[in-house]
Amino acid sequence: MGLIDAHLVPAVDGVAYGLLLYVAAAGLTLAFGTGDVLNLAHGTLYAVGAYTAAALSDGSWWGLLLALAVSVAAAGAGGGLLAALTAPIRRRGHLAQALLTFGVALVGGDLLSTAAGPDDLPVTLPTALDGGTDLGGHRYPVYRLAFIVVAALLAAAGQLFLRRTRAGALLRATVDDSAMVAGLGTDPRLVHTAVLAGAGALAGLAGVLGAPIIGPGPRTADTVLLLSLIVVVLGGMGSVLGALVAAVAVGEVQTLGVDLVPDLAPYLLFTAMAAALVLRRGSAAGARG
Repeated sequence: MGLIDAHLVPAVDGVAYGLLLYVAAAGLTLAFGTGDVLNLAHGTLYAVGAYTAAALSDGSWWGLLLALAVSVAAAGAGGGLLAALTAPIRRRGHLAQALLTFGVALVGGDLLSTAAGPDDLPVTLPTALDGGTDLGGHRYPVYRLAFIVVAALLAAAGQLFLRRTRAGALLRATVDDSAMVAGLGTDPRLVHTAVLAGAGALAGLAGVLGAPIIGPGPRTADTVLLLSLIVVVLGGMGSVLGALVAAVAVGEVQTLGVDLVPDLAPYLLFTAMAAALVLRRGSAAGARG
């Protein structure tokens, strides 16, 4: 019990961090799984939300809601623009998509840094969320507990949307057989555009909600993109549920690793990723054999 108590805060931090990675990576997973687009500008869309939170959050609930509305609209529009840019090269494969979206990410990142400056920016939370509470005898930020609840609700809502709604069924059908969807009267290109716009909106939403955890700064876009790619790869390319499991695992490795083995912490995540990929490759080879 003493061991659990000693590592309770890092473990809860891992859940919060992992759920943030899931919300951030969910859009990237959707874009790849349903639109077959490898979007390396995804971290920049998160950064748009984070910078918007720093600019508009003034310590009031209205400021937070305004930041959410503006960032979702702006990042959603950015996702729609990426859909238009990648549409002509979709059949050329993921390398062409990666080069194009990476170029967009570089331009977007420079624009954000030029507008906001080279320093990390603070985010002002509403008073009710800007404090601490007791957690098993430890002081813990209220905002992170609230974020865990909100992110869990978003994850549940996402699963319900994909599995229980007509729009979710259309998305899954487009992945499985876009020709059939076209035959039923729905243009798959419109579905792909809607997916990338929705993925951008999710990234903007994650940027605002996650700004107090991974805040706006010059390296924000790169950090979020790297961790999101790790989550997507570990979770299975295009698997939303797999991304959730992988994100929480990554969060725990990041936070508990620093707490338990600080000297090895920088290597733990990539070691775990390499091991997971080797095991997955071995399982696939066994299944084929």
